[in-house]
Amino acid sequence: SPVPPVSEPRAPDAGRMQVPPGNPLLLSLTLQELLARDAVQVELVPEKKGLFLKHVEYEVSSQRFKSCVYRRYNDFVVFHETLLHKFPYRMVPALPPKRMLGADREFIEARRRALKRFINLVARHPPFSEDVILKLFLSFSGPDVQNKLKESAQCVGDEFMNCKLAARAKDFLPADIQTQFAMSRELIRNIYNSFHKLRDRAERMVSRAIDNAADLLIFGKELSALGSDTTPLPSWASLNSGTWGSLKQALKGLSVEFALLADKAAQQGKQEENDVVEKLNLFLDLLQSYKDLCERHEKGVLHKHQRALHKYSLMKRQVMSAAAQSREPEAVEQLESRIVEQENVIQTMELRNYFSLYCLHQETQLVHVYLPLTSHILGAFVNSQIQGHKEMSKVWNDLQPKLRCLFVGPPGAPAPPRRPQDGLSAH
Repeated sequence: SPVPPVSEPRAPDAGRMQVPPGNPLLLSLTLQELLARDAVQVELVPEKKGLFLKHVEYEVSSQRFKSCVYRRYNDFVVFHETLLHKFPYRMVPALPPKRMLGADREFIEARRRALKRFINLVARHPPFSEDVILKLFLSFSGPDVQNKLKESAQCVGDEFMNCKLAARAKDFLPADIQTQFAMSRELIRNIYNSFHKLRDRAERMVSRAIDNAADLLIFGKELSALGSDTTPLPSWASLNSGTWGSLKQALKGLSVEFALLADKAAQQGKQEENDVVEKLNLFLDLLQSYKDLCERHEKGVLHKHQRALHKYSLMKRQVMSAAAQSREPEAVEQLESRIVEQENVIQTMELRNYFSLYCLHQETQLVHVYLPLTSHILGAFVNSQIQGHKEMSKVWNDLQPKLRCLFVGPPGAPAPPRRPQDGLSAH
């Protein structure tokens, strides 16, 4: 099939290569400005309906709209579908999967976090944040938000039909747009793969911190259980009854310190889950939405454009064949009329193709605006490690003197362990 005009090489145009002032293609945004657009909280509101059915509602509160509304998962689904309908050439983040039966607490919490990431990415996206459907979703408190969203999308075309610059999108694109698109797609793919591995390792570290907290707590409880043992002392051990009694008395109190150590480890794991893993997931959700957008561009508008051109070439051959065979003029006129209609379709698809690339260019910039989030993630990780080790080190240091009484016994008993600095000679 013929290659669509958008992919044909064009000679560089000096006027085109120089971006005019106020070019709408360019995004002059910083990460701080994006994050300041809104901060949306999504909290669980469990509600029991009847005897067996239990469904979950979400309390969704927007800082920007100063609103607090209640939403079900299906409300998010309709909102997501409306976004895709109105903005097919933009990064629409994916929703977490719906699980009908057997949804445990872990799954429900993971889905809540994913919905929070989704709505915050949408609320901060430049075109989405100015659209009426976002305000509806975040502030409409009526009984049926789904119908309200559907009504708002009825008789309203997508962004291409409503954007004043859609017909001129080609004028703002650089001459090497196809090359830039391919390079950008490869770069985003590499970034996604690396951040995916970083997220997996961060999750493992959080999991180890939680496991460490549980082990420390059990360790302390076992020491306490040992100190609380009431089994009578056998007669042949009566000579050491004082040692065993003092040892039990000392062991009883150690569970307090180990419980404190467990609490510190759990706090560090929880903090890294919120400040490191969640931010990595947020960025991964954004990168995945970019990858999905690239696929929609290739399988959607570009593919339709190629099909329209192929159909056009078939019609042209039919007209030439009909003219060669001297068919009736009416048949030839009908074919020519269909060709004119197909030319209009091709022209529309070509404009949509350019507009899709225009949007892709902007969405690529948006991904790079989010890139400094990496420093936020690393900073949160380092600070959590420093603070966590500092607090646990203090508890360990406070615990060490309490161990000395464990070694008070008859002559010949092992001496208490020394602090590391006790073995250092003074200079």
